[in-house]
Amino acid sequence: MREYFIEHIRTALKTAGIATEKDIQIEKPADNKFGDFSTNIALVLAKECRKNPRQLSQEITEQLSFKPGTVRKTEIAGPGFINFYLEPAFIMQLLEQAITEGDGFGQSLVGQDKTAIVEYVSANPTGPLTIGRGRGGVLGDCIANILEAQGYTVTREYYFNDAGRQMTILAESVRFRYLELCGEVIDFPETHYQGSYIKVIAEKLFEKQGKALLKTDDLAPFKQTAETYIFTHIKSTLHRLDITHDSYFNEHKLYLPDESDKSPNRQVIDLLREKGYIDEYDGATWFTTSKLGQEKDKVLVKSSGEPSYRLPDIAYHITKFKRGFSEIVNIFGADHIDEYPDIIEALRILGYDTDRIRVAINQFVTTTVNGETVKMSTRKGNADLLDDLIDDVGADATRLFFIMRSKDSHLNFDVELAKKQSKDNPVFYLQYAHARICSLLRMAEQEAGFTLPAEGMQLMRKMTSDHEIRLGFMLLEFPEVIDVCGRFLEPQKMVEYLHSVAELYHRFYQECPILKAEPDIRTARLFLSVATRQVLRNGFRILGISAPESM
Repeated sequence: MREYFIEHIRTALKTAGIATEKDIQIEKPADNKFGDFSTNIALVLAKECRKNPRQLSQEITEQLSFKPGTVRKTEIAGPGFINFYLEPAFIMQLLEQAITEGDGFGQSLVGQDKTAIVEYVSANPTGPLTIGRGRGGVLGDCIANILEAQGYTVTREYYFNDAGRQMTILAESVRFRYLELCGEVIDFPETHYQGSYIKVIAEKLFEKQGKALLKTDDLAPFKQTAETYIFTHIKSTLHRLDITHDSYFNEHKLYLPDESDKSPNRQVIDLLREKGYIDEYDGATWFTTSKLGQEKDKVLVKSSGEPSYRLPDIAYHITKFKRGFSEIVNIFGADHIDEYPDIIEALRILGYDTDRIRVAINQFVTTTVNGETVKMSTRKGNADLLDDLIDDVGADATRLFFIMRSKDSHLNFDVELAKKQSKDNPVFYLQYAHARICSLLRMAEQEAGFTLPAEGMQLMRKMTSDHEIRLGFMLLEFPEVIDVCGRFLEPQKMVEYLHSVAELYHRFYQECPILKAEPDIRTARLFLSVATRQVLRNGFRILGISAPESM
């Protein structure tokens, strides 16, 4: 819709002899008494045109020419805003597209012939998924859905952290519990994983091996058993939220020599050294970010010889570039906020187009039950587990609550609210609107033997009431909401939008008789309901929640 006005304003500017490269902004006024759309282009261009903004607005509006039946009137307001008022029939005519396109309504070709890789979850396989990891998983899945709706070919990837110190600690934790099963007395370290799942893994290994591993110093069987068990559990949990991945990248590959006889990790160090950004001191290898204006250098290889997170992450991102993705989207937790800028700087130094990288940082999650905060600690074994939350509130509420706030905001997950069957619960409120429409359409068919004739869509153009027009106008915003969600990687804007749709529909339902209206109006209002149901359904698909037909 905004493009319609931008195109006409560009034509008017050209006709008026005004050449400019500046963007034309079209906004929806907060109060619809100032029009359906508004532009400040006259204020933007007044200085370079050396004219009063209101005078310039007048010159522009005199050159505007809209097709009859589209724009009801154009007004100049305030210091020089140009406000546009649409014909109600034009709004409802455009809305027919939502019905005719069905599941495809809102989709675009922004990403046509482009590929995108979205990396999300990527939790260390050291224990069951916690609620904090769940937020990033749902965020990543929704972003992948949004990109697909924009025409991208999307690869959903899980970076499998199967190397490094945490995996050694995991293997040692299982070995200690295994030794206990063999009758050994163990002083279990506080620094190791103490959850009950470690005992379960040890028991499985003991059932299979007996005491055969009692004297071994090799941690490999303990690590492999734990890794397999935990990752199977992680995938099972994600499946409950309908989260799947197309590919899994194993971190340990970055430690192994390739055809160059050097590991990808070693290649990163050598390349950065050639660029003058590697130094050795205090027994460690450093990325000299102080040369980039940072206060301190960042360690890439610790004095123990173990890489820091930054080194394999740089090497991993190089593989993404080598695989040729147009867009590289990373969903990270807040614990990565200090790390990822260094990764991007290293990639830029090495000559990669870092403009292709987009990062979404999701803040921490706390859960409250009856007003009390639940503490989390994976290492201590008393973590707030994602599976437990799904058991408690269901998959739909889990998904929606994770993304109904901006990713940049700390999320307080109110478990009791998520379980409520009332309008206070956002997921219930949205799904009830969809179910109400489905119920209405069933009643129309069962009680009146009524079916919607295809040609009846045009009857929507006769609608004139404020409730009808406001709902129809809001439904037309759906494609743009997808675009905004994609540009800012913020699916919570879809949640906010769908809440507005549901609110306007509930109000329309209460104020505008439908089944008891005279035939043409009844048909028009039923078609408006069908369009609303389609937008809700398409939005739910992006958010990954179900669209119940009865509640």
